[in-house]
Amino acid sequence: MSRPLSDHEKRKQISVRGLAGVENVTDLKKNFNRHLHFTLVKDRNVATPRDYYFALAHTVRDHLVGRWIRTQQHYYEKDPKRIYYLSLEFYMGRTLQNTMVNLGLQNACDEAIYQLGLDMEELQEIEEDAGLGNGGLGRLAACFLDSMATLGLAAYGYGIRYEFGIFNQKICGGWQLEEADDWLRYGNPWEKARPEYMIPVHFYGHVQHGPDGVKWADTQVVLALPYDTPVPGYRNNVVNTMRLWSARAPNEFNLKDFNVGGYIQAVLDRNLAENISRVLYPNDNFFEGKELRLKQEYFVVAATLQDIIRRFKSSKFGSRDPVRTSFDAFPDKVAIQLNDTHPSLAIPELMRVLVDVEKLEWEKAWDVTVRTCAYTNHTVLPEALERWPVHLFETLLPRHLEIIYEINQRFLDKVYAKFPGDLERLRRMSMVEEGSVKRINMAHLCIVGSHAVNGVARIHSEILKATVFKDFYEFEPYKFQNKTNGITPRRWLVLCNPGLAEIIAERIGEEYIADLDQLKKLLNYVDDEGFIRDIAKVKQENKLKFAAYLEKEYKVKINPNSLFDIQVKRIHEYKRQLLNCLHVITLYNRIRREPNKHFVPRTVMIGGKAAPGYHMAKMVIKLITSIGDIVNNDPIVGDRLKMIFLENYRVSLAEKVVPAADLSEQISTAGTEASGTGNMKFMLNGALTIGTMDGANVEMAEEAGHENFFIFGMLVEDVEELDKKGYCAKDYYDHIPELKQAMDQLSSGFFSPKQPDLFKDIVNMLMYHDRFKVFADYEAYIKCQEKVSALYKNTKEWTKKVIRNIATSGKFSSDRTISQYAREIWGVEPSRQKIAAPDEPRE
Repeated sequence: MSRPLSDHEKRKQISVRGLAGVENVTDLKKNFNRHLHFTLVKDRNVATPRDYYFALAHTVRDHLVGRWIRTQQHYYEKDPKRIYYLSLEFYMGRTLQNTMVNLGLQNACDEAIYQLGLDMEELQEIEEDAGLGNGGLGRLAACFLDSMATLGLAAYGYGIRYEFGIFNQKICGGWQLEEADDWLRYGNPWEKARPEYMIPVHFYGHVQHGPDGVKWADTQVVLALPYDTPVPGYRNNVVNTMRLWSARAPNEFNLKDFNVGGYIQAVLDRNLAENISRVLYPNDNFFEGKELRLKQEYFVVAATLQDIIRRFKSSKFGSRDPVRTSFDAFPDKVAIQLNDTHPSLAIPELMRVLVDVEKLEWEKAWDVTVRTCAYTNHTVLPEALERWPVHLFETLLPRHLEIIYEINQRFLDKVYAKFPGDLERLRRMSMVEEGSVKRINMAHLCIVGSHAVNGVARIHSEILKATVFKDFYEFEPYKFQNKTNGITPRRWLVLCNPGLAEIIAERIGEEYIADLDQLKKLLNYVDDEGFIRDIAKVKQENKLKFAAYLEKEYKVKINPNSLFDIQVKRIHEYKRQLLNCLHVITLYNRIRREPNKHFVPRTVMIGGKAAPGYHMAKMVIKLITSIGDIVNNDPIVGDRLKMIFLENYRVSLAEKVVPAADLSEQISTAGTEASGTGNMKFMLNGALTIGTMDGANVEMAEEAGHENFFIFGMLVEDVEELDKKGYCAKDYYDHIPELKQAMDQLSSGFFSPKQPDLFKDIVNMLMYHDRFKVFADYEAYIKCQEKVSALYKNTKEWTKKVIRNIATSGKFSSDRTISQYAREIWGVEPSRQKIAAPDEPRE
């Protein structure tokens, strides 16, 4: 097979990023050399690859700054309604290439770097991922920022600048080890510290009720120092801001101890305050009720609201007053979107500021709060819902506890008026849960304190209304909406799959990049021999490239003609990586049983991080690597089956994996995955999906046509039915010989010969405590996988289905999602209008 084209050679043939103008290239080289000169330490004459990366980053950043300043001036003058997206996670990945794509600089930079004798891909690999998120929720926030800028919304992302993001995963002897992610070690060229906007945040203390109102006194102060990162829209000269807060101790912190000679200790104790922004909690879909986490949640909310109110008061508007004093217009100028319940304290904090500080009447303040806030729910798993112990609130946020009690009382009075005598309903709907430990249910607080509540896929939003939030839906049905998630086609097509982006552009032009529905035009090419050939060729090139990467990084050789079967996501029981493992074991046993039969070769790759304290997830990783050890070294199997664990799965690895996938595994138990977004990335990049009717899979199959999807397994109704009747794993074990064989091999130590009982916890869980009913879907899954293999043999028919999937993936652009949030929740109109570039006169 011919070697894959290098990215530079490929880009030479590519138009999607605009042609590299000669004068542009000359300027870029000049600026690059200038930055390199100033980047280099005076006594170091030899530049390292990292010096080159920083020089390029600063060169590209120069093109952002003028647009950034101009965008903010534009907002100040036009005074649009501003959107504030509050999230404890922003999983941004790398910034360099994304910035080049969105500014239309990629070709020129590529050419400039090439002429300087450097390798663009090598420089891009030096950048650290900004891993300030765990998985879907944090990555969604990043896609949303891209779309909000692309649609010209005056939007701000607010979060925490974690010093250490999601841990780096090392696999040692098949076990996951966590390593701190010191992503700021070499500095971050994309952020700008803004000490002039430093803000005090209060904790602890006590509440004083006096004739002049309420005072929260004797608090401990932590300072919030903002760092701003520019967020460019796609070729519209709009650059929005992501503002992340870093915790700093005030200078007088604990220095009272100085008098008794404790000066050194007092200075060392500054760490206590600064720990707030030290590290991201590494749990996905799991609530850990730690005081430090509650501090993080309040820290981001308190700093952000002060910033929002400052901006509201000082922004230019119709009247001649230099500042706004009335809050009547607040909900018309400010929208706050809560990304899950993590920033839910925004509701009581806004009330505290309006009532205690700004002296509004409670009813007025409550009206402003509800009209301003909206809440996105991301999960129905009970262990993921935030329920904070009251005793933590009493110490850390005493005033907020009082406010929550008051909100709750007034709310329950309304419920009682509508459903008199229904005390059971009051108990279910209260924000305060009585029990051995009294808790605050944050989801209930969010629903009551918001004007809109949305799930993230149609089926998920329906489940919310029918189950978890049924009482609230019956009480205020008008609040409930659906906003199906989406992904940005800039990062998840143009950036990560330039070959595919280009052959699409050759057929339908480049407009689709900011209007993904235009992909529907590709339906005209489903039977076009040339297009079918091009699509298959691009996929093969991506597979060759990824195979070369695996060989270099993991020292594993894989068959690039095999079916690349990929499941990458956080390791979690509900995502059912174990079902995938059982399929691999079944395939392995079939090959051994009939070694001379023809089998469609497969390379099964599973990647993802397990939360450090999640024992079962860590056992699953050990199982995957152990199956790989046996299967990959069995001479009977050869290269017909390989199983690989992809270490340290993260955004930058996803950008390599997704374009190379043939089959995307989306196999959660129906009713457990709120939406999924990896599923959308694979669809857009020409993989076919095997999946359950869960999350966004339902809508994806609807768009593509069920005949172009591999759907299997129980529906939500079947799962409920099975719950009623009682799920008995042993019934399946007894009646399905291949399942029994696989389980017996796990029990007997076939895959762990040195430790025969290594997987007893997994066996025990699957047989007796499996909430996610792996065995119930086993048979349907195996049969569906047989269909996958059969179709894969027919390259042409497979590729036609791929084209249909790509052509119908337009709905899953985050541009569509954000347009719906804008119109249906925030009350603003998106626009693709360009604003004047820095070198053009302003209108």
